[in-house]
Amino acid sequence: MSMLCLYNGTLHTGLTVLHQHTLIIENGRIKDVLSNERFKKMQLPDDAKVIDLQQINVAPGLIDTHIHGNGGYGTEDASTDSILGMSQELLKYGVTGFLPTLYPMPEAEFLKAVAAVRDAMGREEGARIFGMHLEGPFISPARLGVQRPETVRPIDVGFMQKLWDISEGKISLMTVAPELEGLRDLAFFCMERGIVLSAGHTDASYDDMVEAMAIGVRHATHLFNAMHKLHHRDPGVVGALLLHMDVSCEIIGDGYHVHPSLVRLLIRNKAADKVVLVTDALKPTGQSEGPLFANNEEVYLSDEHIFLRKKDNVIAGSSLTMDRGVHNLYNFGVSLDMAFRMATANPAKIIGRDNHFGYLLPGMAADIVVMDYDFNVKLTIVGGEIKYSTI
Repeated sequence: MSMLCLYNGTLHTGLTVLHQHTLIIENGRIKDVLSNERFKKMQLPDDAKVIDLQQINVAPGLIDTHIHGNGGYGTEDASTDSILGMSQELLKYGVTGFLPTLYPMPEAEFLKAVAAVRDAMGREEGARIFGMHLEGPFISPARLGVQRPETVRPIDVGFMQKLWDISEGKISLMTVAPELEGLRDLAFFCMERGIVLSAGHTDASYDDMVEAMAIGVRHATHLFNAMHKLHHRDPGVVGALLLHMDVSCEIIGDGYHVHPSLVRLLIRNKAADKVVLVTDALKPTGQSEGPLFANNEEVYLSDEHIFLRKKDNVIAGSSLTMDRGVHNLYNFGVSLDMAFRMATANPAKIIGRDNHFGYLLPGMAADIVVMDYDFNVKLTIVGGEIKYSTI
């Protein structure tokens, strides 16, 4: 693989911002990060490719740890081809890694969907599949959102073992309601296997959440949404998550699921590496033709760019993409560098991938997004190869 040089960019490395700097990529990894002046003095191989970026933004590739679908492909299809289709579609949004996120399903369908993601891993030609996120089935019937009630079940470590076995160890993240009986057994099971447990779709009290933190629930699924609300006499899950700064959380950055002012409040209450931008995007996101379906129910896109379930107008989920999410965070008042970190280094750290991904540093995988100052994706690079380009 010939050398690729991204010259004269504004580099958001995950640690700092470097202006008028150059990235050198070779053999699928970042070989060097250096100033333009130092780069000009280098003797390059004859086949080196140099792209002058004219000081636009260069960041690690975006990582979406909560996404159900895109472009008409969805995890509910229980199809390896559909997962591979998601991988390809996500390149245009600057995404280089993701966790296909599975809704709770009847047992046979759930196992089939898990197997579909498992079989896609290693075959993807677009964004990397880092594992899978199970959004249930051990969640609260009182906080379902649009999850189907017949698919939700009490905590059952035996069923969790089935899911783990069929995944062949590919489950990275699991959403659970911390108040459910049996949480301790599930937490120990997940801890032994490196599965991150995330509080979500929960009616837990403040005390429930604090107790759950003590046994390993250190992350939260789409904070503020589908969980016990903040009340002055009962802080609930939200209060616990705001008060305990070491616990990380997702935020859906579409400006509708969470008010922009609350996003700013959250940033003030969390360490810089504890907030993760997610899309929670549904199968018809970016789909140009209808009818539109998500989780096997018909939906439509509202004026606010969210999907509503057609039969009752209940919010079904988001049509957000990660590039728009970064743009939105910046418009909400989050610094551009912080917005990029929330979409790159932070999710990489939460799922234990920050040793190779999420930073622009020598030795890291060359998974990179290049965006202009209007937040248009110009290049998406995976493993040092340009996979998407509008340059």
